[in-house]
Amino acid sequence: MPTMSSKRDYYEVLGVSRTATADEIKKSYKKMALKHHPDRNPGDAEAVTKFKECAEAYEVLSDSEKRSRYDQFGHAGVSGAGRGRSGGPQDINDIFDAFGDLFGFGGGGGGRGRRAGPARGADLQTSVVLTLKEAAIGCKKDVQLHRHKTCSTCEGTGAAPGSKPETCEYCGGHGQVVQAQGFFRVQTTCPACRGQGQVVRNKCDDCQGSGLVGEIVTRTVNIPAGIDNGQSLCLRGEGEAGPHGGPHGDLYVEVTVEEHSIFQREGPHLICRIPVSYSQAALGATLEVPLVVGKDELKIPPGTQPGQVFRLKGKGMPDPRGRSVGDLHVEIQVVVPKKMSEEHEQLLRKLAGYEQVEVDPHQKSWFEKLKSFVTGDEED
Repeated sequence: MPTMSSKRDYYEVLGVSRTATADEIKKSYKKMALKHHPDRNPGDAEAVTKFKECAEAYEVLSDSEKRSRYDQFGHAGVSGAGRGRSGGPQDINDIFDAFGDLFGFGGGGGGRGRRAGPARGADLQTSVVLTLKEAAIGCKKDVQLHRHKTCSTCEGTGAAPGSKPETCEYCGGHGQVVQAQGFFRVQTTCPACRGQGQVVRNKCDDCQGSGLVGEIVTRTVNIPAGIDNGQSLCLRGEGEAGPHGGPHGDLYVEVTVEEHSIFQREGPHLICRIPVSYSQAALGATLEVPLVVGKDELKIPPGTQPGQVFRLKGKGMPDPRGRSVGDLHVEIQVVVPKKMSEEHEQLLRKLAGYEQVEVDPHQKSWFEKLKSFVTGDEED
């Protein structure tokens, strides 16, 4: 141990000036302590010495009363530092608690720790597939899953009937152990009992000491109206059972909504493309519009253009939270006939004349050409 005469100046140890603020001292100490931490410098005796030196310097300079005495009298004014003081750390556990407060992990009352309660079970995930109609009106779907439940033979303890779990000797039943080097200590989960604080010597034959057995269950999922593709529903407490009697996890049900042959969905809104003839678009018409459930009517005005969109308010998908209902957007598609009768063609050619537009001449069909060949009226 260095004597008072050989000790370095505490400000020099922490690399701060004598006018440094409490925050500057704390920040510098954290940096220096991490730099010389024994775990980062295994087998380096000099690092251990510097680490202790930093801790001693910080203990004095972080205390306004001791810092004042140190500024006046030097090391002689605080010669008791690190060996017990009123209102400060009295032993290695207290020093660690102060050090833990600085780095944010706490000493936990000398590192004894507290054994955690039974762990929560894992969450599970499954999926359901819906039609657009089922998504629009809501429905019920049954899902089957394999999970684990608490073993009824040992009631989740994992111990064979007539026996019971024993206190873990490695951690003394605390579920945590402390590894120490110098002033620094790390509290970790006990490797022997995995944090339970107990070990099973005589294992239950039905669950092999796990406290859990498998089961296949069927659960009914209530699908709210308006649910969208990719959304998930949560069934609380329907996941895996926790070990040693711990609470169940949750079951997440992912929803897939099949594509529809008529409707395209965009959030709460639906898009439907309806074919109309040229005359309907030009003269106006009343159209029958399909809905996800039922049908409705839409009156389009004369001169409706191809691609024009009309909105049917509140005819889309409902909000799963019940706030509102989306709209149905009807897009008009003007259909041009690929085949037509002679009379139909004559009428269109007459219309083209009214519109004063150029159209291709009439193309004879194969039967018309055959008739002309037989009668001798074939054109050269």
